[in-house]
Amino acid sequence: GGSIGEVESVKTTSEIYAVAAGKIVEVNSAAAKDPSLLNSDPYGKGWLVKLEVADASAILALPNGSAYDKKHGH
Repeated sequence: GGSIGEVESVKTTSEIYAVAAGKIVEVNSAAAKDPSLLNSDPYGKGWLVKLEVADASAILALPNGSAYDKKHGH
């Protein structure tokens, strides 16, 4: 749940929160140089960090993409 960075848009800045405790092992410098990747290819080239998760059960407890979209009205 800790902040691992932030994303800026024209109108606001939003914090990015980790979904599980762990250690950041890689940062996507391509996305830092070209933030449009977050919108154009979020599940491919638009990733932000790779996280070495401390407890895999935290990841297993997360909803899948369709369940998340349904809950949040997407």
